[in-house]
Amino acid sequence: MKQRLFILSQYLLPHHLLSRLIGCVAECRIGWLKNPLISWFAKQYQVNMSEAQVEDLRAFEHFNAFFTRALKDGARPLDETPGAILSPADGAISQLGAIEHGRIFQAKGHSFSAVELLGGDAERAAPFMGGQFATVYLSPKDYHRVHMPLGGTLKEMVYVPGRLFSVNQTTAENVPELFARNERVVCLFDTERGPMAVVLVGAMIVASVETVWAGLVTPPKRELKSTRYDAQAREPIELAKGSEMGRFKLGSTAIVLFGPNQVQWAAELGAGSAVSMGQLLGNAQD
Repeated sequence: MKQRLFILSQYLLPHHLLSRLIGCVAECRIGWLKNPLISWFAKQYQVNMSEAQVEDLRAFEHFNAFFTRALKDGARPLDETPGAILSPADGAISQLGAIEHGRIFQAKGHSFSAVELLGGDAERAAPFMGGQFATVYLSPKDYHRVHMPLGGTLKEMVYVPGRLFSVNQTTAENVPELFARNERVVCLFDTERGPMAVVLVGAMIVASVETVWAGLVTPPKRELKSTRYDAQAREPIELAKGSEMGRFKLGSTAIVLFGPNQVQWAAELGAGSAVSMGQLLGNAQD
């Protein structure tokens, strides 16, 4: 019954209004409000501040600065295996595997459309059909910056409007097409392993998503918007393997896509496996 009420609430709550209100609190710089909030959160979720560049909880200008905190140099060493595909974020594997018949596995009994995930354009999704996907869920305690699984040149960024359902295991198991329904930012790259997509999926109370090249992704209207970054449009943006590409202000999910016969996920990883940014997620396929 408790689970059913939670799922019902996900449909009834005003997602965007609630997220905007919480976003305002998360940007508050008033000490008597932000300091207890940050302290409570760090204790409640057992956040490891010893690895952060700034360890003093009171030193952050607001909650969002704490939540998107930088780590000390060396806190997340990058796997140096030749051909390694890196985990883009701290978190846990929600699912990983093959994109079959144009669909991506979500949870038992549920999958979602790769075309819809990438904004509804079949041509944009075509290179990934029959390829591989990995979905990484970031929990509240995790480091919330997203990094490049593989070096690449940015080709397109697509903002896709949508709902803001929670993205925990309960909603994954009960909300159909979850990741293709939530608001998201699709980032498409050319890499040595062909096209790569990194999709930053918003969620309940996620105040915003940022990228290192565009800053805060907040279109003036909640409608699909594509921005090209090819040579004809603007100066190419190249990001190295392991470099930061974006961040979540409050937690969510990152989904990585590759085309067919390009990568093979590490055999020891599966649904529920804990991962750290920079660890081996898979290998380039011969």
